Amino acid sequence: MKRREFMEKTGFCAAGLFTPASQEQQSRKAPPCAKREYKLEIEVAEGAKAVCYKVGQKFSYPQDLGKMCPWLRDSLSGFLRALETGAILSWKYEGTPYEKVIDPDGVTTEFVRCPDPTSAGIVVKITRTAV
Repeated sequence: MKRREFMEKTGFCAAGLFTPASQEQQSRKAPPCAKREYKLEIEVAEGAKAVCYKVGQKFSYPQDLGKMCPWLRDSLSGFLRALETGAILSWKYEGTPYEKVIDPDGVTTEFVRCPDPTSAGIVVKITRTAV
């Protein structure tokens, strides 16, 4: 798959910026990127041994970032940036407890594990909802 195709399929509007355009592509006008609004919610899915969090605890993005520890914030940052801009991370983890919902027109989910080296085992589920 070519880089341009990949970028377009993953939801990046600026895909044309990453590859040199041929003369034919330059003559076509690029469609405008539709800016969508999303609500992102972060929920603790695993981590019964965690001192700071309880399973089921929810956080709103970006309002509640200050309520999360730096380990968790750092592990979430790339996923949050991608999801808030409409990207779709295509891996699904089918048949596992982390199987995702991928619906670019509605609800999309993503699971992220905190890299904290203790036995806390924090896993959060990010839910993106189109507004």
